[in-house]
Amino acid sequence: MEDNLAIILNDSNKTNSKLQLLSAFFEEEIIYKIYLRSQVVHKLFETNPELDINKLELFHLQYTASAIELLKKIKASNERNVSLIYDEMQLNKEMMEKLNSSVFSEKNYDLDKQKQSLKINLSLRRLYQTLSDNTDEYPFSKNINTFSSRFSQDFYYDISADQMMNLIQYETADVYRNSYAIIQKKLMGLLCKHEFRTEFFCGLKTGGMIAEVYRFLDVDRHYLFFPSKSLFLLCDLSEIPDIDWTNSLSKKARIIQEMTDKNDQLESRANILKTAIPDTVRTLLQEYYDKISEVDFLQKIGNYDVQTNILRTMLNTDTF
Repeated sequence: MEDNLAIILNDSNKTNSKLQLLSAFFEEEIIYKIYLRSQVVHKLFETNPELDINKLELFHLQYTASAIELLKKIKASNERNVSLIYDEMQLNKEMMEKLNSSVFSEKNYDLDKQKQSLKINLSLRRLYQTLSDNTDEYPFSKNINTFSSRFSQDFYYDISADQMMNLIQYETADVYRNSYAIIQKKLMGLLCKHEFRTEFFCGLKTGGMIAEVYRFLDVDRHYLFFPSKSLFLLCDLSEIPDIDWTNSLSKKARIIQEMTDKNDQLESRANILKTAIPDTVRTLLQEYYDKISEVDFLQKIGNYDVQTNILRTMLNTDTF
């Protein structure tokens, strides 16, 4: 008899331990309350040997075991769904690694922008000199078009063909030209006035057409360099109203940023989903707790009616 008592009490402790772990996993108040109530029932039988110990075994079989199986079923279902989310996150990470390894970095771009600005400023000084001296000297720095060919695909803003055509239109009477370049007279005047102090601002592209936009350091004015025609014209960026000029990230860098944000959202979703309990189950658990908290609960153990088996019925559905 004592051996049977010890076995049932030992099994009861194991069952309650499982319930405790599940309450810690879900962090749900009602599960913790059920666990505490199960502990109270266990202690009642442990400290009152005159009670029929078989009723403790019946209590766990009829109630606790069903609750545990239900919670384990929900936990397994949640973990399957979370696994799908983690698979998506992993695919995103792999894609980000590929993008990172296949593009020039923002650091490369920022460094080469400075070099390109120096090349353009020097080239424009030479162009001014050749126009002034009426000579036929080639004014452009070496590899001046390398910058755009290197970075346009990833870093330049996309604009429409009409916008590009509007930017590069000019009146013949308004420009200087020689064998190598065409430059707006008003632009050349501004460059001389401000000692050719300009910096690269951004790149524009549409189809196969590419333009580089530069900004004066001492005045809020911009001009563009259209490499395919060696053309330099003042430009008004307000003519391109649909571009966020503050966003200097490359296309692939923006994709990486978006995927990083998406993974953060997926991580939050996974954390919530991992311990989610459907409202119907939460209501069911509350009914279960109310039942085992009734004053005359012990007298009802062993009465297998519809109400006492509601958890077991839930287990036999395909809800999860």
